[in-house]
Amino acid sequence: MVAVPASLIAAVGLSFILAYLAIPAFNRFMVVAGIVGRDVMKKEERPIPDMGGPGVLVGFLLGIFLYIGFETFALKSSQDLIYILASLSTILIITLIGIFDVLTSLMKLREGAGIFERLKRRGIPQWFYFFIPLPAAVPLMAVAAGVTHMNLPLFGRVDLGLAYPLILVPLAVLCCSNATNFLAGFNGLEAGMGTVLLASLGAFALLSNKTAAAALSLIFATALLAFLRYNWYPAKVFPGDLNYTIGAVAACVTVLGNMEKFAIICFTPWIAEALLKAASRFDAETYGVLQQDGTVKPRGGRIGSLAHIVMRSGSFTEAQVTGILIVVEVIVCAIAFAVIQYI
Repeated sequence: MVAVPASLIAAVGLSFILAYLAIPAFNRFMVVAGIVGRDVMKKEERPIPDMGGPGVLVGFLLGIFLYIGFETFALKSSQDLIYILASLSTILIITLIGIFDVLTSLMKLREGAGIFERLKRRGIPQWFYFFIPLPAAVPLMAVAAGVTHMNLPLFGRVDLGLAYPLILVPLAVLCCSNATNFLAGFNGLEAGMGTVLLASLGAFALLSNKTAAAALSLIFATALLAFLRYNWYPAKVFPGDLNYTIGAVAACVTVLGNMEKFAIICFTPWIAEALLKAASRFDAETYGVLQQDGTVKPRGGRIGSLAHIVMRSGSFTEAQVTGILIVVEVIVCAIAFAVIQYI
């Protein structure tokens, strides 16, 4: 039986409640500010708030601050504080990138014939957005987060030395944040799969006595669960800036919890999605086309996403496609728990 710290229970509860209350308020602000988008898989064209991150971040940050305060001042334990703060820095930098991504996309709608207006409409090149998460890894690199040695199949125990903080950590942040941004576009998909992923990483970290990693993962997962209430079909808000953040949290938790093998298994759907996107030269859209009977089908004849595979395998509505992919992630995470002891 694993003892769950009272500070973690309180922080998880606070995170959910605050996110649940804050998200509607931020939604109203986004509509007034014009930070809205249109749901391309719906008949109606009502504006939807396009930036769900602020409400989730409010719940997450205040939850993690409660956890830090309790651990530091009540239990006099601050051994993991530097790693938690470094992870927060990475997560917030990634969130800023996501916000910038959303605002840049909205700029494309601006009118005008000048060079500046044309550049805004064109937006930032896709290749640049692929590499832009790299600076967010600097805080984790600076505190040398994680353990540099690993037990690899066939090779046994390998000490990676400086290659771990200088190469693998930024690579993890880069790949994870981009991968969760690839598998997106259906109501509830990013938040639903992200909640399952982070809850599984948090549970595994707790079982491994990696409390700091468990706190980051579970507190964010509960804030994301609150967001799912508003993002589920038909969505009242889009994740927008959260797409990068979910992957960044997963990367931070993986590094802090020294659980790379478990995380890679749990991340299998996103790895498959990245490979499919790469095969299409990152031109494929995850979205489907709404049919007369309410189901959705992929655009064109090429498969460029896991969502395309699901849509081609039967007649499913948008909510059903989302549900199937969430169930796939639940099964993958269950397999990870079952096989990790043998790897």
